[in-house]
Amino acid sequence: MAFETKATIANFGGKLLKLQHQSTSTGTPMDVNLFLPPAALSGNTKVPVLIYLSGLTCTPQNCTEKGFFQAHAARRGIALVWPDTSPRGANIAGETDSWDFGAGAGFYVDATREPWSKHYRMETYVSEELPEALFAAFGSLLDGDRVSITGHSMGGHGALTLYLKNPGKYRSVSAFAPIANPSRCPWGQKAFAGYLGADEEAWKRHDATELVKSWKGGDLKALIDVGTGDNFYKAGQLLPENFEKAAQEAGVQGLEVRYQPDYDHSYFFMSTFSGDHVEHAAKYLFA
Repeated sequence: MAFETKATIANFGGKLLKLQHQSTSTGTPMDVNLFLPPAALSGNTKVPVLIYLSGLTCTPQNCTEKGFFQAHAARRGIALVWPDTSPRGANIAGETDSWDFGAGAGFYVDATREPWSKHYRMETYVSEELPEALFAAFGSLLDGDRVSITGHSMGGHGALTLYLKNPGKYRSVSAFAPIANPSRCPWGQKAFAGYLGADEEAWKRHDATELVKSWKGGDLKALIDVGTGDNFYKAGQLLPENFEKAAQEAGVQGLEVRYQPDYDHSYFFMSTFSGDHVEHAAKYLFA
């Protein structure tokens, strides 16, 4: 489906496009932001892509305005994509009743439980429909063979699980304060019960800590940052140690987890380390 350009904004020598399109996955209009670095506008070469998945309550605007990824991506010649976190306007009873389920909280899964299953299909949207649409519309600028993925919190969960489920689709993965073991934390349990039902075995197919146990894709090429001052980390919502342990026990190589002293869960944390995550992606996108 063709994109409608809602705004074009000059940014770090490139262009930030605020786009909207009608999604066949969600059955709703979906907003997405796309940053084209100066290298993409020169007309000389296609540029690789880094997809950023946002956390609970966020829209494409939050990280675009506060994450400071564009400065680093402009320098490295990488396009950035910020999808939304859920369908909007699905008009499902209760979808706006809480901040951690429903609107703004799609958890990057395809819901199997009614009434969510018709519209809340964010896994298919992010991993299949959106990139296909972007590469069709901007194929002269974007290199569909060079894509990496990153995300924050719920989006870190999404980045890790989509990467682990699709070996070879993404060149690398990184995450800020990811919900790394959702089937064992309150946020994930609420979302999985609501979207997927009571079968906890089904939850494991969307849990990075469970998925990494069977990873056969070689070097993981994964970077994770967690702030030690993050109240959600302290409350047991993130559980990165469980992911580390599962990867180690499975003999998985190529995982770096950094615990950053005093940093919290906010964009102050992400903006501090966004350059490191762009560099992590660049290492593999330009390999």
